[in-house]
Amino acid sequence: MLKKVLFVCLGNICRSPAAEGIFQKKIKDRGLEKSFVVDSAGTGGWHVGNLADSRMRKAASARGINLESRSRQIKQIDLYEFDEILVMDKDNLEAVKSLIPDALDPVNSKIKLILSYSKKTNLNEVPDPYYGGQNGFDNVLELLNDAIDGLLESFID
Repeated sequence: MLKKVLFVCLGNICRSPAAEGIFQKKIKDRGLEKSFVVDSAGTGGWHVGNLADSRMRKAASARGINLESRSRQIKQIDLYEFDEILVMDKDNLEAVKSLIPDALDPVNSKIKLILSYSKKTNLNEVPDPYYGGQNGFDNVLELLNDAIDGLLESFID
């Protein structure tokens, strides 16, 4: 059965494209590309059409991860088209949930913090590396790598 996964951060140029790229690499390595549709989006529209931040692309490339997607802003229809909507932090969780017109809508249950799948950290949120140094980008990739392993396990179980 085809699973549709959407990763969401603020501008869709650092964290969510990194999660998308990591997920795509992991499913490709396992021969599962035909089992998933993977995308990413931002809650804000400032970077629509742009590639991921060059610092994130460089850090990901050093790990064999290609970040080729272009930034887009999340739309209300995404909430109904994707099976899993994984956000990077609580602010973006609230921003995504604010797109749902009815708080009782079952779509709420598919919107989660990505680090809820992590096994190696007690953090709840993936920090935004945009205003920091290179270590921040590397840290984000480590956190996402672990969480995406847990996410993939949840699909396989």
